[in-house]
Amino acid sequence: MSADPALRREIPDATVARLPEYLRTLSRLAEDGVPSVSSEELAAAVGVRSAQLRKDLSHLGSYGVRGVGYDVETLALEISRALGLTEDWPVAIVGMGNLGHALASYSGFVTKGFRIVALFDDDPALVGERVVDIAIRPLSELDDKHAVDPISIGVIATPAPAAQAVCDRLVGAGISSILNFAPAVLAVPEGVDVRRVDLSTELQILAFHAQRKALAAGHLGAAVLS
Repeated sequence: MSADPALRREIPDATVARLPEYLRTLSRLAEDGVPSVSSEELAAAVGVRSAQLRKDLSHLGSYGVRGVGYDVETLALEISRALGLTEDWPVAIVGMGNLGHALASYSGFVTKGFRIVALFDDDPALVGERVVDIAIRPLSELDDKHAVDPISIGVIATPAPAAQAVCDRLVGAGISSILNFAPAVLAVPEGVDVRRVDLSTELQILAFHAQRKALAAGHLGAAVLS
């Protein structure tokens, strides 16, 4: 049973944050030719409790079949619909340094429902350069581009000092969904959604876990604990 749009609007934020992990695992199972999966197997693969998984999926109106589990392809489609991934989402990237180039060149966007439509950077040395057959434009052309080919999501890949000004330009152009890779906290008006990807924070968390494993294995001295 699939959820209607009204029900999807009531999905809690914590559940929404877990849905991409479920979808990633289901996609991998589908690629391996697995037709169905139990809640226990799917939960273990994702790293959550099976009761949590069943509760999350109940928001989609999907309860599986007792003794059979979930049909992998059907559940993947339900989650894709709930996340809006069956739509075509035009994306613009601002900041075409190494990170911006890497993001623009990532082929996985297309298969996940996202389409890069514009690239912006105010560095004269970069303007006019083509990345995946899209010319880099100066940020001053954002409003005109958005008016002709509406942008649903803006990605900020600039250094931190420029991030707020770029965010203001995106919001001013009418773009209300922003993915921020800059190590900066952005101030936005109500109604604008910002997701922050802080690579340095993620590396620090990994360093913590690496240190803990090394301590457990006796590879670090007691001085680390002092």
